[in-house]
Amino acid sequence: MTEPIEAPLCLAPRPLRNPRHLRLPPGSCDTHFHVFAHGAPLALPRSYTPRIETISGWLALADSFGIARGVLVQPSVYGLDNTVLLEALAQAPDRLRAIVVISPDISDADLVRLDRAGVRGVRFNLRNKSGIGFDALEALAPRLRRLGWHAQFQVGPETIATVGELARRHDLVGVIDHLAFMPLDPPGAALDDLLHVLETGRVYVKISAPYRLSDTNKHDGYQQALQTLAARSPGRLLWATDWPHTELFSSMPEDDDLVALSLEALPSETHAAIFADNANMLYFSH
Repeated sequence: MTEPIEAPLCLAPRPLRNPRHLRLPPGSCDTHFHVFAHGAPLALPRSYTPRIETISGWLALADSFGIARGVLVQPSVYGLDNTVLLEALAQAPDRLRAIVVISPDISDADLVRLDRAGVRGVRFNLRNKSGIGFDALEALAPRLRRLGWHAQFQVGPETIATVGELARRHDLVGVIDHLAFMPLDPPGAALDDLLHVLETGRVYVKISAPYRLSDTNKHDGYQQALQTLAARSPGRLLWATDWPHTELFSSMPEDDDLVALSLEALPSETHAAIFADNANMLYFSH
């Protein structure tokens, strides 16, 4: 039998710095970050091998920039085993919420337990190995609706319209990760597709991880896309750090540069909604 090829090891995040003393608006929520633990079994196959980064690292980041709340997202490398995420969630239950990856045959009792722990949605991942896809959504959608949970989608730009249709068909809120990995040099039809699904009032998008999007060195396309989205649908945008920036193997951004980029790209009158209010309504209203 052929041995599995080892997934590449991610770079570690840069040491925390904030020389400009950047502070996010009061109540800001980081809607997408991951944690990893020593000894936790990793899925095979998987897209990457993570560095160990725990909740203490995120809390230090949050305190540096004034992030009040956060949303843990189950990474694909742990498959359906949410143990690491739930242990981190339990360390700050008033401050954290979570998105899990589960099997469609999970018991009702386990769903209730997850809801009480602070879980607010399920991630459907078409881009990484060991995630779950749209077939699982068909079975899980009625159960998500009953709990008031949403469906989070890690998909490419070609699937934006599909997310909108799935949210409509299943009467669910949909959340798209990382601007759907759309190109920004230029965005072409992807930005129009995204604007359309946001305007349905059923879908949010995370304006996170500009380093995952093709763009100029100065992120001109990212800034222009954020300004367009903020002008049309400020109530449907969610900010996130994507810490600790997994699947980066050659270079790693500085966290303060990423915070500054988002603050500068978004009109100041939209800051309260995009950094705080939208997320607090979606994740912390029940």
